[in-house]
Amino acid sequence: MIFKSALRTIYFFSIILFITSCSSTKTESVIVEEKPNVTYSSSSLSLLFAGDIMAHKNNYSVGNFDKIWEDILHISKSSDFAFANIEAPVNDKKEWSTYPQFNMHSPYVESAIKAGFNVFSLANNHSNDWYLEGIKSTENYFNNRANIWACGLRKKSNDNLTFKIIEKNGIKILFIAITEILNRPDYASYIDYYPNNSKYRTKLFEQLTKITNENSYDFFVMSIHTDEEEYKSKITESHKIFYNNLIEKYGVDVIWANHPHITKPWEIINTNNKQSLIMYANGNTISGQRTAPSLYKKHTERDNTGDGVLIKVKIKKNTITENNISKSNITIKSVEPYFITTYIMPNGQFVIKSVDNDLFHCLNRSGLTKWAEYIIERKKIFDSIKGKSKCL
Repeated sequence: MIFKSALRTIYFFSIILFITSCSSTKTESVIVEEKPNVTYSSSSLSLLFAGDIMAHKNNYSVGNFDKIWEDILHISKSSDFAFANIEAPVNDKKEWSTYPQFNMHSPYVESAIKAGFNVFSLANNHSNDWYLEGIKSTENYFNNRANIWACGLRKKSNDNLTFKIIEKNGIKILFIAITEILNRPDYASYIDYYPNNSKYRTKLFEQLTKITNENSYDFFVMSIHTDEEEYKSKITESHKIFYNNLIEKYGVDVIWANHPHITKPWEIINTNNKQSLIMYANGNTISGQRTAPSLYKKHTERDNTGDGVLIKVKIKKNTITENNISKSNITIKSVEPYFITTYIMPNGQFVIKSVDNDLFHCLNRSGLTKWAEYIIERKKIFDSIKGKSKCL
Protein backbone atom coordinates (compact mmCIF):
# COMPACT_ATOMS: atom_id res chain seq x y z
CA MET A 1 0.00 0.00 0.00
CA ILE A 2 2.82 2.43 0.86
CA PHE A 3 4.51 1.68 -2.47
CA LYS A 4 1.26 2.20 -4.42
CA SER A 5 0.57 5.42 -2.55
CA ALA A 6 4.06 6.69 -3.40
CA LEU A 7 3.50 5.81 -7.06
CA ARG A 8 0.22 7.71 -7.08
CA THR A 9 1.93 10.75 -5.53
CA ILE A 10 4.74 10.69 -8.10
CA TYR A 11 2.21 10.30 -10.90
CA PHE A 12 0.10 13.16 -9.57
CA PHE A 13 2.97 15.62 -9.42
CA SER A 14 4.18 14.50 -12.86
CA ILE A 15 0.75 15.35 -14.25
CA ILE A 16 0.71 18.69 -12.41
CA LEU A 17 4.16 19.52 -13.79
CA PHE A 18 2.91 18.79 -17.29
CA ILE A 19 -0.23 20.87 -16.75
CA THR A 20 1.78 23.78 -15.34
CA SER A 21 4.17 23.80 -18.27
CA CYS A 22 1.22 24.10 -20.66
CA SER A 23 -0.73 26.73 -18.71
CA SER A 24 -1.98 30.00 -20.16
CA THR A 25 -2.83 33.28 -18.48
CA LYS A 26 -6.47 32.23 -18.27
CA THR A 27 -8.02 29.29 -16.53
CA GLU A 28 -7.69 25.74 -17.70
CA SER A 29 -9.20 22.66 -16.12
CA VAL A 30 -7.50 19.36 -16.83
CA ILE A 31 -8.77 16.15 -15.32
CA VAL A 32 -6.65 13.03 -15.47
CA GLU A 33 -7.99 9.82 -13.99
CA GLU A 34 -5.44 7.27 -12.97
CA LYS A 35 -8.00 4.89 -11.51
CA PRO A 36 -11.66 4.99 -10.47
CA ASN A 37 -12.52 7.56 -7.78
CA VAL A 38 -9.29 9.56 -8.25
CA THR A 39 -9.16 12.82 -10.21
CA TYR A 40 -6.62 15.60 -10.62
CA SER A 41 -7.63 19.11 -11.59
CA SER A 42 -5.93 22.44 -12.07
CA SER A 43 -7.15 26.03 -12.49
CA SER A 44 -5.47 29.42 -12.58
CA LEU A 45 -6.03 33.15 -12.27
CA SER A 46 -4.10 36.28 -13.19
CA LEU A 47 -4.12 39.18 -10.72
CA LEU A 48 -2.91 42.67 -11.59
CA PHE A 49 -1.80 45.11 -8.89
CA ALA A 50 -1.60 48.82 -9.69
CA GLY A 51 -0.88 51.73 -7.36
CA ASP A 52 -2.75 54.93 -6.54
CA ILE A 53 -5.51 56.33 -8.74
CA MET A 54 -5.54 60.03 -7.91
CA ALA A 55 -7.51 62.96 -9.35
CA HIS A 56 -5.65 66.24 -9.21
CA LYS A 57 -7.06 69.18 -11.14
CA ASN A 58 -4.75 68.39 -14.05
CA ASN A 59 -6.30 64.93 -14.26
CA TYR A 60 -9.97 65.83 -14.25
CA SER A 61 -10.05 69.24 -15.97
CA VAL A 62 -9.50 67.98 -19.55
CA GLY A 63 -12.11 65.20 -19.63
CA ASN A 64 -12.18 62.14 -21.92
CA PHE A 65 -11.09 59.93 -19.04
CA ASP A 66 -11.01 56.78 -21.18
CA LYS A 67 -7.96 58.25 -22.90
CA ILE A 68 -6.01 57.91 -19.63
CA TRP A 69 -6.02 54.11 -19.89
CA GLU A 70 -5.72 53.42 -23.63
CA ASP A 71 -2.06 52.50 -23.66
CA ILE A 72 -2.27 49.85 -20.93
CA LEU A 73 -5.52 48.10 -21.89
CA HIS A 74 -3.55 45.11 -23.19
CA ILE A 75 -2.29 44.61 -19.61
CA SER A 76 -5.30 45.50 -17.49
CA LYS A 77 -7.95 43.76 -19.60
CA SER A 78 -5.97 40.54 -19.80
CA SER A 79 -6.21 40.05 -16.02
CA ASP A 80 -8.98 38.21 -14.20
CA PHE A 81 -8.83 40.63 -11.28
CA ALA A 82 -7.15 44.04 -11.40
CA PHE A 83 -6.55 45.88 -8.10
CA ALA A 84 -6.12 49.64 -7.58
CA ASN A 85 -6.25 52.14 -4.72
CA ILE A 86 -8.83 54.93 -5.05
CA GLU A 87 -7.20 57.86 -3.26
CA ALA A 88 -10.21 60.14 -2.78
CA PRO A 89 -13.87 60.15 -1.85
CA VAL A 90 -16.24 59.61 -4.79
CA ASN A 91 -19.21 61.98 -4.55
CA ASP A 92 -21.05 63.28 -7.62
CA LYS A 93 -23.13 65.67 -5.51
CA LYS A 94 -20.06 67.62 -4.49
CA GLU A 95 -17.75 69.58 -6.78
CA TRP A 96 -14.49 68.08 -7.95
CA SER A 97 -11.73 68.90 -5.52
CA THR A 98 -7.95 68.61 -5.71
CA TYR A 99 -5.19 68.59 -3.06
CA PRO A 100 -5.36 68.82 -0.08
CA GLN A 101 -9.03 67.70 0.13
CA PHE A 102 -9.76 65.44 -2.81
CA ASN A 103 -13.12 64.56 -4.32
CA MET A 104 -13.60 62.73 -7.60
CA HIS A 105 -16.72 62.01 -9.64
CA SER A 106 -17.89 58.58 -10.71
CA PRO A 107 -17.05 58.94 -14.45
CA TYR A 108 -13.38 59.09 -13.46
CA VAL A 109 -13.69 55.74 -11.68
CA GLU A 110 -15.88 54.32 -14.44
CA SER A 111 -13.06 54.84 -16.91
CA ALA A 112 -10.79 52.68 -14.74
CA ILE A 113 -13.49 50.04 -14.47
CA LYS A 114 -13.93 49.99 -18.25
CA ALA A 115 -10.17 49.53 -18.50
CA GLY A 116 -10.51 46.29 -16.53
CA PHE A 117 -10.00 47.30 -12.90
CA ASN A 118 -12.53 45.57 -10.67
CA VAL A 119 -11.07 45.32 -7.12
CA PHE A 120 -10.43 48.49 -5.13
CA SER A 121 -8.89 49.55 -1.84
CA LEU A 122 -10.80 52.49 -0.36
CA ALA A 123 -8.80 52.81 2.87
CA ASN A 124 -6.14 55.52 2.72
CA ASN A 125 -5.18 58.86 4.24
CA HIS A 126 -7.72 60.71 2.05
CA SER A 127 -10.70 58.43 2.75
CA ASN A 128 -12.36 60.97 5.06
CA ASP A 129 -11.33 64.15 3.23
CA TRP A 130 -15.02 65.16 3.08
CA TYR A 131 -16.13 63.66 6.34
CA LEU A 132 -19.00 61.18 6.70
CA GLU A 133 -20.77 62.33 3.54
CA GLY A 134 -17.73 61.45 1.47
CA ILE A 135 -17.28 58.09 3.19
CA LYS A 136 -20.94 57.15 2.71
CA SER A 137 -21.12 58.22 -0.94
CA THR A 138 -17.95 56.26 -1.76
CA GLU A 139 -19.10 53.14 0.07
CA ASN A 140 -22.52 53.28 -1.62
CA TYR A 141 -21.05 53.80 -5.08
CA PHE A 142 -18.79 50.75 -4.95
CA ASN A 143 -21.08 48.39 -3.08
CA ASN A 144 -23.96 48.97 -5.50
CA ARG A 145 -21.92 47.72 -8.47
CA ALA A 146 -22.15 44.16 -9.78
CA ASN A 147 -18.84 42.34 -10.21
CA ILE A 148 -16.93 45.14 -8.52
CA TRP A 149 -15.32 44.48 -5.14
CA ALA A 150 -14.07 47.10 -2.68
CA CYS A 151 -12.90 47.11 0.94
CA GLY A 152 -11.80 49.65 3.51
CA LEU A 153 -15.00 51.54 4.43
CA ARG A 154 -17.66 50.50 6.93
CA LYS A 155 -21.43 50.91 6.82
CA LYS A 156 -21.61 51.64 10.54
CA SER A 157 -19.31 53.24 13.07
CA ASN A 158 -16.98 50.78 14.78
CA ASP A 159 -18.05 47.85 12.65
CA ASN A 160 -15.58 45.01 12.40
CA LEU A 161 -12.88 44.87 9.74
CA THR A 162 -14.48 44.60 6.29
CA PHE A 163 -13.54 41.90 3.80
CA LYS A 164 -14.62 40.38 0.51
CA ILE A 165 -14.48 36.84 -0.85
CA ILE A 166 -13.89 37.00 -4.60
CA GLU A 167 -14.30 33.80 -6.59
CA LYS A 168 -13.53 32.74 -10.14
CA ASN A 169 -12.40 29.51 -11.79
CA GLY A 170 -12.92 27.62 -8.54
CA ILE A 171 -10.43 29.85 -6.69
CA LYS A 172 -11.60 31.94 -3.72
CA ILE A 173 -9.64 35.08 -2.85
CA LEU A 174 -9.96 36.76 0.54
CA PHE A 175 -9.42 40.52 0.17
CA ILE A 176 -8.88 43.00 3.02
CA ALA A 177 -7.79 46.66 2.86
CA ILE A 178 -6.60 48.78 5.79
CA THR A 179 -4.91 52.12 6.31
CA GLU A 180 -2.38 53.00 9.02
CA ILE A 181 -2.78 56.72 8.45
CA LEU A 182 -5.51 59.38 8.11
CA ASN A 183 -5.00 63.07 7.42
CA ARG A 184 -7.72 64.00 9.89
CA PRO A 185 -9.48 62.19 12.78
CA ASP A 186 -13.05 62.81 11.61
CA TYR A 187 -15.21 59.65 11.34
CA ALA A 188 -12.21 57.34 11.57
CA SER A 189 -14.51 54.67 13.03
CA TYR A 190 -16.12 54.29 9.58
CA ILE A 191 -12.79 53.36 8.02
CA ASP A 192 -10.66 50.21 8.33
CA TYR A 193 -8.10 52.31 10.16
CA TYR A 194 -5.43 50.53 12.19
CA PRO A 195 -2.54 52.84 13.15
CA ASN A 196 0.82 51.42 14.09
CA ASN A 197 0.45 51.05 17.84
CA SER A 198 -0.04 48.10 20.16
CA LYS A 199 -3.74 48.77 20.83
CA TYR A 200 -4.76 48.80 17.19
CA ARG A 201 -2.35 46.04 16.16
CA THR A 202 -3.92 43.75 18.78
CA LYS A 203 -7.41 44.63 17.52
CA LEU A 204 -6.37 43.99 13.93
CA PHE A 205 -4.83 40.62 14.74
CA GLU A 206 -7.94 39.56 16.67
CA GLN A 207 -10.17 40.39 13.73
CA LEU A 208 -7.85 38.72 11.23
CA THR A 209 -7.95 35.57 13.33
CA LYS A 210 -11.75 35.62 13.35
CA ILE A 211 -12.06 36.22 9.60
CA THR A 212 -9.52 33.59 8.59
CA ASN A 213 -11.00 30.98 10.96
CA GLU A 214 -14.61 31.52 9.90
CA ASN A 215 -14.25 31.76 6.12
CA SER A 216 -13.25 29.37 3.37
CA TYR A 217 -10.74 30.74 0.85
CA ASP A 218 -7.69 29.69 -1.17
CA PHE A 219 -5.63 32.87 -1.45
CA PHE A 220 -5.32 35.94 0.81
CA VAL A 221 -4.60 39.46 -0.53
CA MET A 222 -4.15 42.31 1.93
CA SER A 223 -3.89 45.99 0.99
CA ILE A 224 -2.04 48.24 3.45
CA HIS A 225 -1.89 52.01 3.12
CA THR A 226 1.25 52.68 5.07
CA ASP A 227 2.20 55.28 7.64
CA GLU A 228 5.61 56.23 6.28
CA GLU A 229 7.34 59.20 4.74
CA GLU A 230 6.14 60.05 1.25
CA TYR A 231 8.49 60.17 -1.76
CA LYS A 232 11.20 58.19 0.05
CA SER A 233 12.44 54.84 -1.25
CA LYS A 234 13.60 53.38 2.05
CA ILE A 235 11.71 50.29 3.25
CA THR A 236 11.22 50.59 6.99
CA GLU A 237 12.28 47.76 9.25
CA SER A 238 9.03 48.01 11.21
CA HIS A 239 7.02 47.32 8.06
CA LYS A 240 9.19 44.35 7.16
CA ILE A 241 8.49 42.87 10.59
CA PHE A 242 4.76 43.65 10.33
CA TYR A 243 4.43 42.09 6.86
CA ASN A 244 6.33 38.96 7.83
CA ASN A 245 4.12 38.60 10.88
CA LEU A 246 1.01 38.81 8.69
CA ILE A 247 2.39 36.15 6.40
CA GLU A 248 3.61 33.76 9.09
CA LYS A 249 0.68 33.99 11.51
CA TYR A 250 -2.30 34.80 9.30
CA GLY A 251 -1.34 33.19 6.02
CA VAL A 252 -1.38 36.32 3.85
CA ASP A 253 -0.27 35.40 0.33
CA VAL A 254 0.07 38.90 -1.15
CA ILE A 255 0.81 42.12 0.71
CA TRP A 256 0.04 45.08 -1.53
CA ALA A 257 1.31 48.28 0.14
CA ASN A 258 0.99 51.89 -1.05
CA HIS A 259 1.24 55.53 0.08
CA PRO A 260 4.71 56.95 -0.77
CA HIS A 261 3.63 57.87 -4.37
CA ILE A 262 6.81 56.34 -5.75
CA THR A 263 7.76 52.83 -6.83
CA LYS A 264 9.59 50.55 -4.42
CA PRO A 265 10.93 47.00 -4.85
CA TRP A 266 8.88 43.83 -4.44
CA GLU A 267 9.95 40.42 -3.26
CA ILE A 268 8.96 36.79 -2.96
CA ILE A 269 9.62 35.30 0.47
CA ASN A 270 9.46 31.68 1.55
CA THR A 271 7.59 31.04 4.79
CA ASN A 272 5.74 28.02 6.16
CA ASN A 273 6.63 25.97 3.07
CA LYS A 274 4.99 28.45 0.70
CA GLN A 275 5.86 31.55 -1.27
CA SER A 276 4.30 34.95 -0.54
CA LEU A 277 4.65 38.24 -2.40
CA ILE A 278 5.32 41.62 -0.79
CA MET A 279 4.94 44.79 -2.89
CA TYR A 280 6.34 47.68 -0.86
CA ALA A 281 4.79 50.40 -3.09
CA ASN A 282 3.60 50.47 -6.70
CA GLY A 283 3.73 54.24 -7.01
CA ASN A 284 1.15 56.41 -8.75
CA THR A 285 -0.84 54.75 -11.50
CA ILE A 286 -2.31 58.11 -12.47
CA SER A 287 -1.93 61.47 -10.76
CA GLY A 288 -1.09 65.10 -11.45
CA GLN A 289 1.83 65.29 -9.06
CA ARG A 290 4.48 65.49 -11.79
CA THR A 291 3.19 68.71 -13.33
CA ALA A 292 6.57 69.86 -14.68
CA PRO A 293 8.78 66.93 -15.75
CA SER A 294 12.48 67.78 -15.69
CA LEU A 295 12.99 67.60 -19.46
CA TYR A 296 15.83 70.13 -19.45
CA LYS A 297 17.35 69.76 -15.99
CA LYS A 298 18.41 67.22 -13.42
CA HIS A 299 15.60 64.99 -12.23
CA THR A 300 14.17 65.74 -8.78
CA GLU A 301 12.19 63.81 -6.20
CA ARG A 302 8.97 65.09 -7.79
CA ASP A 303 9.81 63.31 -11.05
CA ASN A 304 9.44 59.97 -9.27
CA THR A 305 5.75 60.66 -8.62
CA GLY A 306 5.00 60.31 -12.33
CA ASP A 307 6.15 56.69 -12.49
CA GLY A 308 4.53 53.46 -11.36
CA VAL A 309 4.54 49.74 -11.80
CA LEU A 310 1.81 47.24 -12.63
CA ILE A 311 2.57 43.79 -11.30
CA LYS A 312 0.80 40.79 -12.80
CA VAL A 313 0.70 37.72 -10.58
CA LYS A 314 -0.35 34.32 -11.93
CA ILE A 315 -1.59 31.82 -9.37
CA LYS A 316 -2.42 28.15 -9.81
CA LYS A 317 -4.59 25.78 -7.80
CA ASN A 318 -3.98 22.02 -8.02
CA THR A 319 -6.48 19.58 -6.55
CA ILE A 320 -6.49 15.83 -6.05
CA THR A 321 -9.78 14.13 -5.22
CA GLU A 322 -9.91 10.55 -3.99
CA ASN A 323 -13.10 8.89 -2.80
CA ASN A 324 -14.82 12.31 -2.78
CA ILE A 325 -12.19 13.81 -0.47
CA SER A 326 -10.29 16.73 -2.03
CA LYS A 327 -6.94 18.23 -1.16
CA SER A 328 -5.68 21.40 -2.83
CA ASN A 329 -2.61 23.55 -2.89
CA ILE A 330 -2.22 26.97 -4.48
CA THR A 331 1.02 28.54 -5.65
CA ILE A 332 2.34 31.74 -7.18
CA LYS A 333 3.57 30.71 -10.61
CA SER A 334 4.94 34.03 -11.90
CA VAL A 335 5.33 37.72 -11.06
CA GLU A 336 5.66 40.06 -14.03
CA PRO A 337 6.26 43.83 -13.66
CA TYR A 338 5.25 46.45 -16.23
CA PHE A 339 6.77 49.92 -15.95
CA ILE A 340 4.34 52.78 -16.57
CA THR A 341 4.80 56.53 -16.63
CA THR A 342 2.58 59.62 -16.86
CA TYR A 343 2.84 61.50 -20.14
CA ILE A 344 1.37 64.97 -20.71
CA MET A 345 -0.42 65.25 -24.04
CA PRO A 346 -0.19 68.46 -26.13
CA ASN A 347 -3.71 69.37 -24.94
CA GLY A 348 -2.57 69.11 -21.33
CA GLN A 349 -4.17 65.76 -20.54
CA PHE A 350 -2.26 63.40 -18.26
CA VAL A 351 -2.30 59.82 -19.58
CA ILE A 352 -0.60 56.55 -18.67
CA LYS A 353 2.04 55.19 -21.01
CA SER A 354 3.50 51.71 -21.01
CA VAL A 355 7.27 52.22 -21.14
CA ASP A 356 8.71 50.18 -23.99
CA ASN A 357 10.61 50.61 -27.25
CA ASP A 358 7.42 51.50 -29.12
CA LEU A 359 6.98 54.54 -26.89
CA PHE A 360 10.56 55.69 -27.44
CA HIS A 361 10.26 55.30 -31.22
CA CYS A 362 6.90 57.08 -31.30
CA LEU A 363 8.21 60.06 -29.33
CA ASN A 364 11.32 60.34 -31.49
CA ARG A 365 9.34 60.11 -34.74
CA SER A 366 7.07 62.88 -33.46
CA GLY A 367 10.05 65.12 -32.77
CA LEU A 368 9.58 64.85 -29.01
CA THR A 369 13.18 63.89 -28.39
CA LYS A 370 13.36 65.53 -24.95
CA TRP A 371 10.41 63.46 -23.78
CA ALA A 372 12.03 60.32 -25.21
CA GLU A 373 15.32 61.08 -23.45
CA TYR A 374 13.47 61.85 -20.23
CA ILE A 375 11.54 58.56 -20.19
CA ILE A 376 14.67 56.59 -21.09
CA GLU A 377 16.27 58.02 -17.95
CA ARG A 378 13.14 57.18 -15.96
CA LYS A 379 13.38 53.59 -17.20
CA LYS A 380 16.95 53.35 -15.90
CA ILE A 381 15.64 54.17 -12.43
CA PHE A 382 12.92 51.55 -12.79
CA ASP A 383 15.45 48.97 -13.94
CA SER A 384 17.53 49.64 -10.83
CA ILE A 385 14.43 49.09 -8.65
CA LYS A 386 13.61 45.94 -10.59
CA GLY A 387 17.20 44.77 -10.09
CA LYS A 388 16.78 45.06 -6.31
CA SER A 389 13.59 43.01 -6.35
CA LYS A 390 13.81 39.40 -5.22
CA CYS A 391 11.38 37.63 -7.44
CA LEU A 392 10.62 34.28 -9.04
